[in-house]
Amino acid sequence: MGCSKNKAWVVHCLLIAGALTMLIPFLWMIITSLKTLMESTMIPPTLVPSTCQWSNYADVWNSLPFAAFYANTFGMIFFRILGSVFFSATAAYAFARIEFPGRDFLFGIVLVTMMIPGQLFLIPQYDIVAKLGMLNTMFALVMPGIVSAFGTFLLRQFFLSIPKELEEAAILDGCSRWQVFWKIMLPLTRSGLIALGIFTALFAWKDLMWPLIANTSLEEMPLASGLASLQGQYSTNFPQLMAGSMIAIWPMLLLFVIFQKHFIEGISGTGSKS
Repeated sequence: MGCSKNKAWVVHCLLIAGALTMLIPFLWMIITSLKTLMESTMIPPTLVPSTCQWSNYADVWNSLPFAAFYANTFGMIFFRILGSVFFSATAAYAFARIEFPGRDFLFGIVLVTMMIPGQLFLIPQYDIVAKLGMLNTMFALVMPGIVSAFGTFLLRQFFLSIPKELEEAAILDGCSRWQVFWKIMLPLTRSGLIALGIFTALFAWKDLMWPLIANTSLEEMPLASGLASLQGQYSTNFPQLMAGSMIAIWPMLLLFVIFQKHFIEGISGTGSKS
């Protein structure tokens, strides 16, 4: 008994140490955002600024169109979540519950796309958006994220964990396949849908490369790519860059705090049944 308690104590200490280690970059970002430019480039680095430069936040807010950044980011997240949840849920239900020729082979192709680096899709995606004449638009930001192979895999695991008897009873009561999916299966996978929404929002929020390629106008950029304009070719104002990062990061922190229970359930639910 005493040995198991000692092991638990060691494990908890290691987990706490790991958590504190991961907090160091976040704390350093906060500290740097309150420094002067000279303090941020000193060697050896200063741990605490001599005077907190709160003006860095006002300066970066006034130098960039953050209102447009937020509008573009929230619009991109909303439409990506809408498309990803709908298309992933319908595809996942088909792969989990409907028998059709080549089902396993097609699902294998979906899994293979998850192993391909996303950079390989940039050129064909740009070519499609350019030929549609949709560069520098919201559509250009949304298009790559409306279908998600990861979301299909995630929700398929949830559908597989639901007893087949529920679906068979609904069909015997006269429900169509769509009614079974919409009224019975979807409500039972609410945690998975919320988890997918959080994942999609997180991936969209930190998407940097694609918005920089598809949108060249600063007014049409989301937060991540808009903040990239603060990094100069030869010099960078690091305090303002960190202040801008702090302005950009708080919605994601708030989203995780509110939905952390569903987020954890979604992670654990992916391995419930294969």
